[in-house]
Amino acid sequence: MKTSRLLAVVCGLLLSVAAFAQTRIIAHRGYWKTAGSAQNSLTALVAAHSIDAYGSEFDVSITTDGKIMVNHDPTIQGISIENNPYWVIMDKRLDNCETVPTLNQYLAMARYLAPTKLILEIKPHDQEANEDRCVDEVLRLVKAAGLESRTEYISFSYHVCKRLALKAPGAMVSYLGGDKTPAEVHADGIKGIDYDGKIIMKNPRWVEEAHRLSMTVNVWTIDDPDDIKAFVKMKVDFITTNIPVEAMKLCR
Repeated sequence: MKTSRLLAVVCGLLLSVAAFAQTRIIAHRGYWKTAGSAQNSLTALVAAHSIDAYGSEFDVSITTDGKIMVNHDPTIQGISIENNPYWVIMDKRLDNCETVPTLNQYLAMARYLAPTKLILEIKPHDQEANEDRCVDEVLRLVKAAGLESRTEYISFSYHVCKRLALKAPGAMVSYLGGDKTPAEVHADGIKGIDYDGKIIMKNPRWVEEAHRLSMTVNVWTIDDPDDIKAFVKMKVDFITTNIPVEAMKLCR
C-alpha cells in the first residue's frame, strides 16, 4: 500500500516537471521588429503568427463610450483613451501608417491565425470603475469572437486580475506587478505570475514555488541572449521578448 502511494506521488511529480519543461516565446507587442510592422499593430500580430511564436502580447484600454483600443500607452498622440470617446482617436495612426486598432479588429484578424495565443494585457486605468468596464467588455468581445480558448490575460492592476479570475474562472490570468509571492497570487485564484526578469533573478525559488502550485511563470522583457539562456535553464514557462525569432532558436 505504501509502495503504491509513493509511486503515485513520484509519477505526479514527474508529470508536473514535464508540464513545465519547455520554455515558449511570446512576441512583445507582436513581432514588430520586421519590415512594415509596428508595435501593437495588426501587422505585428500576423508576423508573430508567421514565425510560430507561442503568443502575441498586446495592450488594451477602454474609451468613455466603451470601445476597447489596442495601444500600449494610456494616451494616443497625447490624447487619453480612458477620458475620451472613440471618435476622438479613431483616425490616429501607428508608425506603419495603420490606424490604431480596436479590439474587435484585432480579434477578427486573430480568428484566422490559429493556434497563436493572444496575450491580452488590460492596462491600469485611473478609476477602478473603468477597469471593471474594460474587463467586462473584453470578456464579452473575446467570447463573441469564439477566442476564449486562445486568449490569456495579464495586467499590472491586481484589481483587474482578481476581476478576471472572478468573471472568467477558467481563463489563464497572470499578474504582472512583481510585488506578490506565487502563493499570494494563487490564493486569489490567479493562475500565473508574469514578472520583470530582474525580479525572478532575485527570487529564483518563485519558479519552483509557482510550479508546485500548478501556476505558470513568464518573464519580460528579455532581449539579451545570455538572459534568455538563463531563464530557459530555470525552466520558466514563457519568455516575452522583442526578438522572438532569435529567442525561439535559443529555446530549442
